[in-house]
Amino acid sequence: MNPSKFGRFGTAHQTSWDWRAAGNFIGGGSGSALIALASFTAYPGATPLWALLAGLALIGAGLLCVWAEIGRPLRAFNVLFHPQTSWMTREAFVAALIFASAATALATGLVGVSWLAGALALLFLYCQGRILRAARGIPAWRQPGVVPLIAATGLVEGAGVLLLLSLAFGSASTLLCGLLLAVVAVRALCWLSYRRRLLAGDVTPATRRALAPAHVGLMLAGTLAPVAALVAALLWPAGAGVLGALAALPAVAAGWHFKFLLVTRAAQVQGYALGKTLRRGHPLAQPR
Repeated sequence: MNPSKFGRFGTAHQTSWDWRAAGNFIGGGSGSALIALASFTAYPGATPLWALLAGLALIGAGLLCVWAEIGRPLRAFNVLFHPQTSWMTREAFVAALIFASAATALATGLVGVSWLAGALALLFLYCQGRILRAARGIPAWRQPGVVPLIAATGLVEGAGVLLLLSLAFGSASTLLCGLLLAVVAVRALCWLSYRRRLLAGDVTPATRRALAPAHVGLMLAGTLAPVAALVAALLWPAGAGVLGALAALPAVAAGWHFKFLLVTRAAQVQGYALGKTLRRGHPLAQPR
């Protein structure tokens, strides 16, 4: 990175999205992954009622955060008019299909419809990653690795919430512990790849500082601690309940913390760079 590129013009922080926008990525990612993973682990049976309801509640809470962020809430319907260009529009359509299919599954008990809700939930998670990727002016969001990173983070959150709810409604299984262990490892790899590519480019110092706590949180609380607890749970099935909870809580919290930082703190808009030197006589030229 050439630090002088940012010294003359600097960068500005985007002001359109705040914690409420982060709430959509947190709630929507966790809820959609919860529905998808609950459908996968329940196969060939139907998705559990509590998993569908909890997933819909999280997705709905995320969408309400976005609705609350709009100064004129009725203008939220404008998001429905650009499916050919906007990933936010596609996310809204997929969310409507998730609610419709989940409601149908709850009303009729049809197993196939609950699986459809799980497949749509994965599509919703993908749309969230593409929403950030489409913000070309923000270096931390436009990196290609942000799409698999957002998807992997959502899967960790969904697996963690699924494990915690399974403890509340039944008992933890080695399958859920193994599933959480796998997605935690995938998220760590996605994060390291994303971070390496991001820092290799001309990312601003402000973005580097904003994402530094995310690196600590994802690698320590979000990876090392859960992996240690999950390996112990797999080796000692009798303690899977306590160890699974000890793994799920920091894994989920680290993902939420990362998304909050990414949306609200690492959202610097790229500035302009005119090269190392400007011609003599230019009003912005530095004296020699």
